Amino acid sequence: MEKRGTRRWLALVTAALTTSGVLALATPAVAETASNKAPVPTSCAGRAVRTFAFTTGKVVVYKRPGYVCAVTLAKRPGAKQDISVTVQARGNAPVERGWSHARTSPAVTVHAGHRCVRVEGHVGRGEVKSGWILC
Repeated sequence: MEKRGTRRWLALVTAALTTSGVLALATPAVAETASNKAPVPTSCAGRAVRTFAFTTGKVVVYKRPGYVCAVTLAKRPGAKQDISVTVQARGNAPVERGWSHARTSPAVTVHAGHRCVRVEGHVGRGEVKSGWILC
């Protein structure tokens, strides 16, 4: 009886070591592919609620209680190009930020409360305008 319990325990330990060995070998490959993908640079807090894609990039809109943030990302980062984003809460003046950059615009955060907002994004010659959203 005691040998059966020992065999079972030995089988479980062997299975656990085999599984951990396979995972250890697979993990560097997964980590390597994950590191090849550049992280999306953003300084917006909150959760992404909308994405507006256009020919040369996309605008990602983030929301947290009372605030809306947006950032424009270039579709093909590389050479520097003009990138900008504009956010406007209904009843307020639009806030625009832009620069010549290879990948992303500066983030724009506005206090929106429960008001509608609209966003615009430009990358090179491409642009997108959202209309009133998040009402």
